[in-house]
Amino acid sequence: MNPKDNIIVGKYLISPLTKMLANGWYACSVSIRSGSGSGTHDRVLRLTRLFKTQLAAVRYATAEGMQWIGEHTQPSVQGAALGAH
Repeated sequence: MNPKDNIIVGKYLISPLTKMLANGWYACSVSIRSGSGSGTHDRVLRLTRLFKTQLAAVRYATAEGMQWIGEHTQPSVQGAALGAH
């Protein structure tokens, strides 16, 4: 997990997670956290698509997290990997 890729949208913290597999492809998940202290809820979605690049995996995981919270626009502040071309 790269903290620079985290995005805060309203009450949610969206954190894309990637892992390089033995075959060189990337798998991804996304953590969607809300609340604080003993009222913290963290849902982790394990996504099934594989990607050739880590950047593509981060972008996909972030988009899936945004869709899960019902946010249809891109966040105004993007992490370093999301802003890279």
